[in-house]
Amino acid sequence: MIRLRVTGMNCGHCEASVREALATVPGVDEVSAVDRVQQEAVVTGTPDTAALIAAVCKKGFEASEISG
Repeated sequence: MIRLRVTGMNCGHCEASVREALATVPGVDEVSAVDRVQQEAVVTGTPDTAALIAAVCKKGFEASEISG
């Protein structure tokens, strides 16, 4: 499981955009959560974290890995 802090989401469309971007990254089995209030996305599988962050940033949001 990979948890990302995603900032800049302020509506349901933003959440859907982030979910769609993450789902396209190779190795993603499931985007199990995208929450604009918690500013968090959770992905399962074996994707490259840098690729996840790049996909989110390409959509216009900021992202970073949440450790722990």
